[in-house]
Amino acid sequence: MKLRERLQGKRMLLTGVTGFVGEALLHRILRDLPDTHVVALVRPKGSLTGRARAEQLLSKPIFEEIRAKHGGEAAALLDTRVTVLEGDLTDVPELPGDLDIVIHCAGDVSFDPPIHEAFETNVLGTERLLRRILASGAEPHYVHVSTAYTAGRRRGAIPEAPVEHNVDWRTEARWGQALRDRIEETSRSPGVLSRLRREAEREHGRAGPITSAHDTERRRREWVDKKLVEAGRERARSLGWTDVYTFTKALGERVVEEVGAPLPVTIVRPSIIESALETPYPGWIEGFKMAEPLILAYGRGELPEFPASPDGVVDIVPVDHVVGATLAAAATPPPPGKPAYFHICSGSRNPLTFSRLYELVRSYFDAHPFDMNERGAVRLPTWRFPGGEAVDRLLGMSERAHKIADWAVRHAPRGERVRKLARELDQQQRRLDFLRRYLDLYRPYAEAELHFTDDRTMELLASLDEEDRRVFAFDTSVIDWKHYLIDVHCPSVTKSMRQYDVIRRRRGRRAPTVAKELPQGSDILAAFDMDGTLLSSNVIETYLWLRLPELDRVGRLREIGVLLRKLPGFIAAERRDRGGFLRAVYRRYQGADLAELERIVDEILTPHILERVSGAALRRVRAHRAAGHRTVLITGAIRPLTRPLAPLFDEIVAADLATDDWGRCTGFLTSPPLVGEARAAWLRRYASTHGFDLTRSYAYADSHSDLPMLRAVGRPVAVSPDVHLWREARKGRWPVEDWKTSGTVSRLTLPDRDLTGEPAS
Repeated sequence: MKLRERLQGKRMLLTGVTGFVGEALLHRILRDLPDTHVVALVRPKGSLTGRARAEQLLSKPIFEEIRAKHGGEAAALLDTRVTVLEGDLTDVPELPGDLDIVIHCAGDVSFDPPIHEAFETNVLGTERLLRRILASGAEPHYVHVSTAYTAGRRRGAIPEAPVEHNVDWRTEARWGQALRDRIEETSRSPGVLSRLRREAEREHGRAGPITSAHDTERRRREWVDKKLVEAGRERARSLGWTDVYTFTKALGERVVEEVGAPLPVTIVRPSIIESALETPYPGWIEGFKMAEPLILAYGRGELPEFPASPDGVVDIVPVDHVVGATLAAAATPPPPGKPAYFHICSGSRNPLTFSRLYELVRSYFDAHPFDMNERGAVRLPTWRFPGGEAVDRLLGMSERAHKIADWAVRHAPRGERVRKLARELDQQQRRLDFLRRYLDLYRPYAEAELHFTDDRTMELLASLDEEDRRVFAFDTSVIDWKHYLIDVHCPSVTKSMRQYDVIRRRRGRRAPTVAKELPQGSDILAAFDMDGTLLSSNVIETYLWLRLPELDRVGRLREIGVLLRKLPGFIAAERRDRGGFLRAVYRRYQGADLAELERIVDEILTPHILERVSGAALRRVRAHRAAGHRTVLITGAIRPLTRPLAPLFDEIVAADLATDDWGRCTGFLTSPPLVGEARAAWLRRYASTHGFDLTRSYAYADSHSDLPMLRAVGRPVAVSPDVHLWREARKGRWPVEDWKTSGTVSRLTLPDRDLTGEPAS
């Protein structure tokens, strides 16, 4: 009897229909089993109901031919062939009592999820589903889609039988669920918080304590996730499994064997599921599975080695073979209490070794290389399979070298060359993170010496009608690996990356830019920093501009000498706390006549300051004014130095030097300098008081300490940024611009004349 006839009129519950295997199963049922009705368990997501998600699923291209038979509408197909039950494995709804078959293929398929999530889905979710089935009064054939790697870190032949272990799934599930609370509690301990806070302050201290606090909390959450992943991995390996995924899938099988004992139960165990060989079409795949990230990384020249034995077997099976075997098993229920097990694999009769996989993938990229534009075709690495330990040592050396180089770049003077180095280091960091992640994840699989037997699966295939053996094919011995990898799989998984490369080349590698025409609006602010943004200057330089004209030649040399001795301390203070740094510099104004400083600016420094202003900066300020925006200069510089720029701005916020009764500077300020988070707070207050819309407003700054101000507006722009700010701008997709002064202006140039009219030294 054909499968179509054996499954005619059956009501089949599917879980995981929005996943890779579930979608392929649904497609095959709707296409090839027209008299089988599907009941789909679909969880709502965001604002989408379960039915809306099912409609989206049936609107995909692979269902086009099936939709055509129902007027071309996904809704009509849904109404005719599918009943949607809204819910998920954390809250399984009541199930109908007329189910004939349940195929459970939902689950957490990540290799390294946090341990509580893996137990919640793969173990407890399976238990909830089974108990709902039993409570419904139905006695369906329960088909559980697991993985062949539930065998763990064993070696040799793995039979199609229960996995031998004595691990209590109830105890482990309770421990896994409780661990999250324990790790959360530990993350809030003084020792952990102190370390994370110090790390955050080292990176964001200049921006302010609240910015550092937010980053501390981000680090704490990441620490919790990391510890939960590590806990799952180590517990799994301590019990003989490769990772928490295979560990919890093995315990899920034990749940099925115990809780599902009253039912006919079948457990199917695919190996590594990859793209379709034929159905829905050659190369069909949804998302990245196990091999795709490695294939793409190798093709882009970013995977120099792999920790596998060249004679080790990589057990790949196309998804349409998994679907065919699963449906054949679903139509062949065993007696209740005697579970049937089927391995869906290729290594038993058609082994693909890692060395052969490497040869075929390299052959594909030799013929069809990724085009890196001006750099030409990618140079492919040559794998020598030196072993996992050697690969780990090589990666560790690269990670240490990168850490040293990154420290040097972060402490180097800013400039386009430094930002270019930072960009290259960031790209290298992403590659190293990728390699570390996949080395840790895949090394146990790559070094495994498992041999999955599939005798029962072949018996199942032989029991099928001849036409079904063709339509629902799952004999992996017929796969031609050269054809599959070179003509089917690699073209499919590289297609999206090649399309992305075309778009990238078309757009170029330009960062986002400010619109050429600014929007009109009187409710828009344009806030500008001064030193390093409008002017190619810093606080030390501007101090010397003002202070040296007051001193004689000996005094000037003495002042410059003192500053040179104090410079390392100033730099360290500026990196810790910009407000403290400004106070330290401004203490040196003690005894200066404020009116005299203003006269020096008006009579000597104005031309000098204006020639330091970038032409691009002047054009941008004028463009904002022409668009009706209110222009604001927010600077930590002292107010006298802003006098030449007053005509450009509607509002100037600067540091005011305190004076005594005779107009002499005391060395203190009248109020704390406006830096870091204080600038953001001033902007918010100003906008609220005067009716400006910060979501439409602009801010321009060059320093990481200005990060809060940039985040306060909807249109931030990083101008000639330091490495810290440049990285934040890249994360936020902010425009990055270089506003350079004229090439004739030297950073060593001092004002032309002193107060006596004599040339300055």
